[in-house]
Amino acid sequence: RRVFALGPGGLTRERAGFEVRDVHPTHYGRVCPIETPEGPNIGLINSLAAYARTNQYGFLESPYRVVKEGKVTDEIVFLSAIEEADHVIAQASATLNAKGELIDELVNVRHLNEFTVKAPEDVTLMDVSPKQVVSVAASLIPFLEHDD
Repeated sequence: RRVFALGPGGLTRERAGFEVRDVHPTHYGRVCPIETPEGPNIGLINSLAAYARTNQYGFLESPYRVVKEGKVTDEIVFLSAIEEADHVIAQASATLNAKGELIDELVNVRHLNEFTVKAPEDVTLMDVSPKQVVSVAASLIPFLEHDD
């Protein structure tokens, strides 16, 4: 479950700049922002996020629950970074009632590679898990948000 930017047709350690090594918004749910080696390979060798998969064309996809009219369904869709650009995506930790409806007046979402807040009726997708942004190994670290 590793992703390399090195090798035939790829980059070399010496020629890879900071832009290639940095975390990009399209990595969310696809490439772990934490698990990468230190040293000359930093940012060039990465791990797939816990729920990420590769589609038939080689693009990385992340799973989402479909939201219709403010209600979260059991339908799961896998989308690439390009496909998710048109969607308003709620976090997996969004508050739901017993019927699966988003109950907050404003919901924390990702839209157009930015974090913002939107009304529940504007939400089209929801993350499947709060851990989908990190790799399996990183998700095992207790209190990860406080691990500096």
